[in-house]
Amino acid sequence: MLPEVKIDSVAGNTQRLDGGAMFGNAPMAVWRKWCPPDAHNRIALACRAMLVREDSGRTVLLETGIGAFFEPAMRERFGVVEDRHVLIDSLAELGVTPRDIDVIVLSHMHFDHAGGMLAPWREGEAPTLAFERAHVVVGRRAWERALAPHARDRASFIPALQPLLLATGRLEIVDGETSDVLGPGYSFTTSDGHTPGLLLTRVQTPHGPITFMGDLIPGAPWVHLPITMGYDRFPELLIDEKKAMLDRVRAEDGWLFFTHDEHVAAAKVAVDERGRYGAVEPQAALHLA
Repeated sequence: MLPEVKIDSVAGNTQRLDGGAMFGNAPMAVWRKWCPPDAHNRIALACRAMLVREDSGRTVLLETGIGAFFEPAMRERFGVVEDRHVLIDSLAELGVTPRDIDVIVLSHMHFDHAGGMLAPWREGEAPTLAFERAHVVVGRRAWERALAPHARDRASFIPALQPLLLATGRLEIVDGETSDVLGPGYSFTTSDGHTPGLLLTRVQTPHGPITFMGDLIPGAPWVHLPITMGYDRFPELLIDEKKAMLDRVRAEDGWLFFTHDEHVAAAKVAVDERGRYGAVEPQAALHLA
C-alpha cells in the first residue's frame, strides 16, 4: 500500500556560478535571457530540497543542497551566498528539525547536492553530520565515483563525507529501481550523462508522480533538449536521457522538481508544434497535501 504524503519544496543555500559553465555551448545571447548574469558573469542558483512527510509519521528529504560546510575562502570561491545552513532554517519554518529526518536520498555526491549533510563549518573543528538520525540512500555508481573520482570532477566531492556516512551504519547503497529503506511509493531512474549513476527519485502522490531531476535537468531552461551544462560528462548522452525522462513525465502527467532553478521549484512538461520541449505550469514553491 502506498503511503499518503505531503510534499514541500525547501530552500537551501544559494550560489552564484559562471553562466557559461552552467549553459555549456549555448551562446550568452541565448542564456542571459533566461538567467541574467551579474558583473562577474555569474547566475543565481538555488539548492532546493524536497520534503516528503508520510501519514505514518516518517519524514524523507530528497537532497540537502550545498549547506554551509565550506570555510570562508572556499565559500567565496564557489559563490555560496549565505554563511548559515539555510536548509535547516527552512525546515524549522515547516516545524521540522534535523532529528526529525528519517531518510535522506542523494542523487549523487557532488558538494552542491550533498554538502548540506554536514553541520556548518567552525574553525578548528572536524566535520560532523547535521542529520544525525537519518538513513541515507545513494546509488552504487554515484557512491563509487565519490570514492574514486576522475581528475575532471575530483574537486566536486567532499572527502570527509563518505567515512562519516559509512560510520553511521545507516547507509543504503542501491543498485536497482527501488530501495529497501524507502519501500513502496518511491522508485529510481539512473542517468550517466552528468555523472555516473545519477539517481533520479520518483515519488507517487495523490497529485501525480513527482520526479526529482537533480542535475539531469537543473531548472526550467534546461528542459529545452539542446541545453546542457559544461559540467556534464557526456552531453549527447544526457540529451537522450533527458528526452526519455521528459516523455515519461509528460505521459504520466507528472511533475518535474528542480533543485537549481532560482524561480521555479516544479513544473509540468509540454511539447509545442515544432516538437520543442518546455516547462509549463511553473510553481515558485511546491506545497502539496
